[in-house]
Amino acid sequence: MHDDTKTTASAPAAHKHLTLDEIKKGCIEVKGDNPNQVRICRINEELSQGITEMEAYDRSVTFYGSARFKEGDEFYNKARHLGGRIAKELGYTIVTGGGPGIMEAGNRGAFEAGGKSVGLSIKLPMEQHDNPYITDNVPFYFFFARKVSLSFSSEVFVFFPGGFGTFDEAFEVITLIQTGKLKPIPVILYGSAFWNPFLDAIKKVMVDTYHTVTDDEMKIFTVTDDDDYVIETVKNAKLRTDNHLD
Repeated sequence: MHDDTKTTASAPAAHKHLTLDEIKKGCIEVKGDNPNQVRICRINEELSQGITEMEAYDRSVTFYGSARFKEGDEFYNKARHLGGRIAKELGYTIVTGGGPGIMEAGNRGAFEAGGKSVGLSIKLPMEQHDNPYITDNVPFYFFFARKVSLSFSSEVFVFFPGGFGTFDEAFEVITLIQTGKLKPIPVILYGSAFWNPFLDAIKKVMVDTYHTVTDDEMKIFTVTDDDDYVIETVKNAKLRTDNHLD
């Protein structure tokens, strides 16, 4: 249960989006009873809707992190505070996966600061539900369509501590930059106590022992606990002039 008395901002008018049922129904009408063609149609519609949504926001920062953090937890509070600062001080939109935990915290901070707070939500059997601090929500059924949309156009990515899903998203973004499929963009791993043990293992095993990762590739991302560093990074980030995905 959220204390709505803390929320003084009013939500900007949301864009109109097709629901998942509307997308599915429309694809069945167009493609008939061919399940593979219907699936391809649904994927295309989700990608189109998601990318079109991201194009509507000229400056944004994407927050990633665990859905399991609760209000009062250290990183929930930090994500909420940082989201608020980015929205209020810099006027950037905060983009998340639209669910609970870090996603809610980032959206909440932006919402309470009177900023834009976008959620790209996903239908899951557990953990995922839309948080109440989204000013604009785009629904997804397919994980990969949502991931492409989340990484499509933000100026900075901030990864808070999380589980397998957060690591999946972090390594995908890093790999896209490493391979030149995503233009260079600041990637911040927030929370040194959480991230550094994993990075120490990567350095020891992948970089030093097996040479499957280079020292230069370790510079794709930065670990920090400093909110001011994040603010300066966002402030100095290159604004996108076209989409990041080649």
